[in-house]
Parts: sequence; C-alpha cells; structure tokens
Amino acid sequence: MTALIVVDVQNDFLPGGALAVPDGDAVINPINELMKGFDFVVATQDWHPVHHSSFASTHTGSSPGEVIDLNGLNQVLWPDHCVQGSAGASFASALNVERFAAIVRKGVDAAVDSYSGFFDNGKRHDTGLHGLLQSKGVTEVHVVGLATDYCVNFTARDALALGYTTIVHRACVRGVDLDRGDSHRALRDLAGLGAEIR
Repeated sequence: MTALIVVDVQNDFLPGGALAVPDGDAVINPINELMKGFDFVVATQDWHPVHHSSFASTHTGSSPGEVIDLNGLNQVLWPDHCVQGSAGASFASALNVERFAAIVRKGVDAAVDSYSGFFDNGKRHDTGLHGLLQSKGVTEVHVVGLATDYCVNFTARDALALGYTTIVHRACVRGVDLDRGDSHRALRDLAGLGAEIR
C-alpha cells in the first residue's frame, strides 16, 4: 500500500506566519491535487508546548538562527511557532484536511525538537507514525510539505531508514534555506540515499 505524508502545512510556516517559509503557500494547491490520487493520507503537525526548548525566546540572550547544544544535539533556535492550540499551529485554511485519515503531532516534548514525522531529533521517542503505516501495510510513502530542508528532509530520511520506498514531490515542497542552497542539497542528499525526487 502507498501513503501520502503531508508535512507541517501550518499557518506559522506560511507567508505572514511566525516562521514563514518563502513561497510556502505555493505547495497547497499541488498537494490538494496530489491527495486525490491516494487512499491513505497522513498529516504531521508541529505541536509545541509554550516555552519549547527550540524557541530562541526560551534561551536568554539568544536569537533565531543561532545553533546551540541542546542535551547533546545541535539545535537551531527558532522563533516561537506552532504553539499547541494556537492559530499558527492550525493547518492552512485552503488545505483539504478532509482527506486526512490521521494526524500525527510532533515536537510535543519541550526538551527536544522533532523535525521528522517519525521520531524526535534524538530518536529517543517515536511519534507513532511508523506503527500507523505498518498497521495499514504501507510499503511506499510520498512526502510533501514544509520545509524541504528540515521536516520534509528528516521525515524522508527516516522513511528510507525504516525501509519504505520514498518519493518526494518537488512541486509540493518549499524550504527555509537559512543557508543558500540548503533545500537543493537536501533533495540531492535524499536522492543519494535512495529517494526518488519527482
């Protein structure tokens, strides 16, 4: 069985949001069209508690974009975003959420970030996504959403590592690109790991 994983198409990642991905809203219509071809669609949702440790505001004197050591992991510090229950954490209003068979929330542990839809960044806890896909007999996943160089990248990497045939749809992803070319490098590296980039 094949599944579509829609990664973090949430208001805070869209233009005007707290952590806006450039041109992030351009993925919505292509994703809506793509969903029509899948019987099983799963969405991931960044769902941070207030004062999450990935927020620059949690670390006195720090600014978004800085990288710190967080419990042994490199952590980019971000603006406060996708706080549980906030409007910014909601899915984009134009996204066809009625097609979602399930929603997997991530980043819920204040002590560790979770770019991947499968695990936190330390791979200490899983989100339940792998078990859900296994319960449906999924062997192939298509990954779309935001952002190419972070949550899409890590979700696709983990899918590959877990043995899924993994396809990323270029028209349905956009990146943060803190460093110029990050998104291009992410797709190139995914292809090198065995993902198909369409």
